[in-house]
Amino acid sequence: MTILRLTQGQVPRILFTSNEIMNLGITEVKKGMILKIDNELYSVVKTEFVNPGKGSAFIRTKLKNIVRDSSIERTFKAAEKLESVDLERRKMQYCYADGDQIIFMDINDYEQIPVSKDYVEDILPFMKEETAVEVSFYNDKPIGVTPPNFAVLEVTYAEDGLKGDTTGLALKRVTVETGGEVQVPIFIRQGDTVKIDLRDLSYVERVNK
Repeated sequence: MTILRLTQGQVPRILFTSNEIMNLGITEVKKGMILKIDNELYSVVKTEFVNPGKGSAFIRTKLKNIVRDSSIERTFKAAEKLESVDLERRKMQYCYADGDQIIFMDINDYEQIPVSKDYVEDILPFMKEETAVEVSFYNDKPIGVTPPNFAVLEVTYAEDGLKGDTTGLALKRVTVETGGEVQVPIFIRQGDTVKIDLRDLSYVERVNK
């Protein structure tokens, strides 16, 4: 059970029973998760894992407070444990962008829900209509989006690469059908289909049709 406690003049603070919370190491923190920090809920908008070689690894995060609707940036060290909160998740499909909001449709009842673009800003240029996602809700409010790990898209623009290079070591930038740009091996041509990892927006492989 979740309990809201509000004292006069204060922003609501959210208290939880232990069975709603799971401890995570920093490498387990992913975009779309909900973390409890200082007894408040934050949706993970962006993560960057850094291993400096000398010294301990750490993770940089951009977090969105679901009560205040404000964003912060926080860095967590390797030894730290974070608390993830399990919330309602609904399977939805991407419909279209509308200003600062993204419209998703519930695949069960076809209800269309507006969600802040912040949650998918990085991957939006690689999302096709009807892309399946999971949307997290707290008190019926959408507070996070978990996209698929990969997208398979057609290359709509690519400059010619060096003839005979099939090593994949040299890279060039191409445009895919959804308008996004990604670095790919120079043997990739316009009309090819490529698989992109949406977790870091990197090229994975060429896909045979």
